[in-house]
Amino acid sequence: MKRYFITGLLIWVPLGLTAWVLKFLIGTMDQSLLLLPDSLQPERMLGLSIPGVGTILTLLVVFITGLLTANIIGQKLVSFWEGVLWRIPVVKSIYWGIKQVSDTLFSSQGEAFRKALLVQYPREGSWTIAFMTGQPGGDVVNHLKGEYISVYVPTTPNPTSGFFLMMPRGDVIELDMSVDTALKYIISMGVVSPDNGNKNLDQ
Repeated sequence: MKRYFITGLLIWVPLGLTAWVLKFLIGTMDQSLLLLPDSLQPERMLGLSIPGVGTILTLLVVFITGLLTANIIGQKLVSFWEGVLWRIPVVKSIYWGIKQVSDTLFSSQGEAFRKALLVQYPREGSWTIAFMTGQPGGDVVNHLKGEYISVYVPTTPNPTSGFFLMMPRGDVIELDMSVDTALKYIISMGVVSPDNGNKNLDQ
């Protein structure tokens, strides 16, 4: 009986969590409808609330924004807007900090999370998966002897929190593993094991 119960959990828990995440994301993006005038609110026009309409609106706004800012005129408008934000003391620090992180993560030219690493953490002899995020900079470099890299060690099962470390390049091992595969391995707490490239050696 216990086996049947666990089997049922293995079916419903992923489905339930997936539905919860989707509901949260759709509910969050549906808040964009609040930007519309009352007369254009779908609930007022149709007499009922339709989940997901705001999500479509949000995705449409994001797409149109990318389309408009991809040309020279759009880039000049963005530069003008960023120049305005640059003159506001507190907003400047927050905006540019977030922008630098987002540019690094989402830009195809960035180096963040492009390499999965094997590092010893939190002590020697204990190994975990981490991601290379770049190179140390600023005055930090003046106090580090040798070649160092910036490393992000995610926590399990939530990889959005973790630890930032600067480690000697010689102390890390670059894995022949995609970032997506490494993230799945971390989120599953090691249950979903990636294919071993050397498995033929054991045969």
